[in-house]
Amino acid sequence: MSTARFPAVSPKFPHMLHGGDYNPDQWLDMPEIINEDFRLAKLAHINAMSIGIFAWTALEPSDSTYTFEWLDDIMDRLAKQNMVAVLATPSGARPAWMSQKYPEVLRVGGNRVRNLHGVRHNHCYTSPVYRRKVSEINTRLAERYKNHPALALWHLSNEYGGECHCDLCQDAFRAWLKERYHNDLAALNKAWCTAFWSHTYTDWSQVESPAPHGENKVHAHNLDWKRFVTHQTTDFIRMEIASVKKITPDVPVTTNLMGFYTGLDYWKIAPHLDVVSWDSYPPWHDAHQSDQTIAEYFGFVHDLNRSLKQGKPFLLMESAPSPTNWQRMAKLRRPGMHYLASLQAVAHGSDSVQYFQYRKSRGSYEKFHGAVVDHVGHENTRVFQDVTDVGSALTKLDDVIGTTTPAKTAIIYDWENRWAIDDFAGYVSQNERRYAETCVDHYRPFWRMGIPADIIDQNEDFSKYSLIIAPMLYMVKPGVAERINAFVENGGTFVATYLSGIVDESDLCFLNGWPGPLRKTLGIWVEETDALDATESNTIAVRDGELGLNGDYKAHVVCDLMHAEQARVLGTYTKEFYAKRPAYTVNTVGKGRAYYHGARMEMRFLEDFYRGLAKRLSLTPSLDTELPAGVTARHRTDGKRDYVFVMNFTGNQKRVALKDTYRDMVANSSVHGTLTLPPYGCSILTKA
Repeated sequence: MSTARFPAVSPKFPHMLHGGDYNPDQWLDMPEIINEDFRLAKLAHINAMSIGIFAWTALEPSDSTYTFEWLDDIMDRLAKQNMVAVLATPSGARPAWMSQKYPEVLRVGGNRVRNLHGVRHNHCYTSPVYRRKVSEINTRLAERYKNHPALALWHLSNEYGGECHCDLCQDAFRAWLKERYHNDLAALNKAWCTAFWSHTYTDWSQVESPAPHGENKVHAHNLDWKRFVTHQTTDFIRMEIASVKKITPDVPVTTNLMGFYTGLDYWKIAPHLDVVSWDSYPPWHDAHQSDQTIAEYFGFVHDLNRSLKQGKPFLLMESAPSPTNWQRMAKLRRPGMHYLASLQAVAHGSDSVQYFQYRKSRGSYEKFHGAVVDHVGHENTRVFQDVTDVGSALTKLDDVIGTTTPAKTAIIYDWENRWAIDDFAGYVSQNERRYAETCVDHYRPFWRMGIPADIIDQNEDFSKYSLIIAPMLYMVKPGVAERINAFVENGGTFVATYLSGIVDESDLCFLNGWPGPLRKTLGIWVEETDALDATESNTIAVRDGELGLNGDYKAHVVCDLMHAEQARVLGTYTKEFYAKRPAYTVNTVGKGRAYYHGARMEMRFLEDFYRGLAKRLSLTPSLDTELPAGVTARHRTDGKRDYVFVMNFTGNQKRVALKDTYRDMVANSSVHGTLTLPPYGCSILTKA
């Protein structure tokens, strides 16, 4: 779907959502706290609360005995103050009585030992008992609040994740495999290459999930297990959706995703949600990386979440206005950073800024996790004022709701590809492969130029883009190479790197030379790949006048020894026995071109390369100006008017030259000539 503006997430509330995870069930014995929470919420321009996320015991203290009165009170208070509820289903953490009465709901680990009661998401997605109990509580919530004026959105569970290896899941895994391989055990054996190590299966009953004390080295087996876990989790999510949608069909559903979380393939889950949401916790002010570097990384993930629904705005479901307790260092947000980080999410497509948590809990694991209301319990704190500033700004952004960020550049990020890369043995250590980080590295130049980019799966439609970048496309699924070739033939530009075109969807190596089915498009053959130690590097001499690359660039980690077949050589190695061999090439196919980076290149090369490519392809930045270091611009549009977010991710004042006159939407003032951004400053501009 392609459109300039989407409807607001909730038709009954066409405003930016500003709120947080609220746990009044922790304060039922202190009603004065709840009264104060609602007074403070109005001061901070809080208009939405995510409630009931971990409240199952408070809702059902014993089997089939329900206590909704406290939630009735909270829902009524929200409605009275013109606030809305992001009402959660409580499946993320089940009551102790349930674990005791129905032990089958507890997960079994890969070691085949059943877990004890505790933590979160310690439940079996396959268990009929657990599914029944979840459906029952969800149905009662939907029935009770279906006509409540505060209900705006269903929040399914919380951060789905993990896996179960119980007998029920083993049976379900076998059933899934039978369907995948059309009940043909020989087809499974072929796909899994079980002839290796004499692991051929002769009966379906012999197949089990991977285990630390059993089978865990068959890559296709591991891959299919991860696919099954995504399938089973998605099926559970669909059950949760059905339980509320049958009663409240017009109330949208979401669940909070976790960025690059490797346990699930979010491309498979997103189609079942009405809106995507995610939990963002950047480690700002880390001594080992700059705030700009962190902003680029999280900008990529924001764009990924927007792209999961083909450009539809997402929701920032959780963020922290103050230190996050589980990070390496609990750094305080420097002045301006909370405002900037919040609006960064909006700039990339979020129609909300929400927090974990609204009020700090008194005890347990997250008692020192950031919150709007600290243990001191009043509004006279720096953090509360920061949150209030964000809330005030969001009240002025109704025109931005539902707007999109059109992009002509796309970067492929594929979860199954990552699973395969993380699992194989060879080339370099798993820590050095850095698939996600490499994708982000290819994104950074566009962030720095202020050019928007989509993040796509390799099965997405390529035709709407001018440039597609596929870092480390190790796994090439059926039909993808043909679609890439057609994209280039029709005038598109394609960029691939080392470790591409190695295996098929079953993690079986392509024969007849790498990069396998991409060989025709790229016009090269990779004979070998050298691995470089952290202390080693090579140099690539580049002569690419068209893109303005003329000089030497550092190569590290991996270096392909390749042959240029149809491709033109633009860069060669200068060291080692493969000196003067091709390292950087371009191939003309029809109306388009396909570039290949045969080594992991330093950031300076990627910046120069993509700047040259952006100029050649006339890729339009969000703001027509040269952005100073550490500053980026990102726009959203309704098709008629652009809303440009100009953001300074440095601790220094920055000046941005403007070619037009703009109105600052928050300050409601005219800006022309020069925009001055304070340290960690952000301005939202629209044409005057």
